[in-house]
Amino acid sequence: MLTKEKINTVLETMAEMFPEAECELTHSNPFELTIAVLLSAQCTDALVNKVTPGLFEKYKEPEDYLAIPLEELEQDIRRIGLFRSKAKNIKKLCQMLIEEYGGVIPNDRDELTKLAGVGRKTANVVVSVAFGVPAIAVDTHVERVSKRLGICRWKDSVKEVEETLMKKIPKEQWSDAHHRFIFFGRYHCKAQSPQCEICPLLDLCREGQKRMKKRGKVS
Repeated sequence: MLTKEKINTVLETMAEMFPEAECELTHSNPFELTIAVLLSAQCTDALVNKVTPGLFEKYKEPEDYLAIPLEELEQDIRRIGLFRSKAKNIKKLCQMLIEEYGGVIPNDRDELTKLAGVGRKTANVVVSVAFGVPAIAVDTHVERVSKRLGICRWKDSVKEVEETLMKKIPKEQWSDAHHRFIFFGRYHCKAQSPQCEICPLLDLCREGQKRMKKRGKVS
């Protein structure tokens, strides 16, 4: 496991590599962000961003989603994986927003997770990006990078990864670190083809050392 000093080195290096890292989902308000993050489950942000401009032009408020048949919404998001279940969740979410929250996205993580289709990761993204509340949303990139670097254990659950990162990273850096871990995993430490040979964190990375050793590039 990495020491506090080495974790600081990781954070500083990622900050240098991706100083402008931020949420890449297209949105203009908390409601749109929530819908976009819901749609992004098991789907790339790039694909979601191809669908949401037209979606957000057509549907401005929760009431708009409730005014049309489920089948129409399914067609609107058909390009996105699991579109049928996501369409159902969007309608349920909008109904609950109107009935219990006055049509407004709550700025509390626990309240957000009560909404249909909104899990802990989605709630963390929304409170962090939309409301500026420090949070670490653990998606596939954050989990993979954390485990490869040895910040977390391979057997750790997503919840355990989040708890470990919250303990080891200063709270004021949670949101920035979350985005930088995502960028690092999305564009550098990729799932299938990590760029170990040119990685500035190779000396600290247990997984990278193993990979390079197998290639005969590390003694």
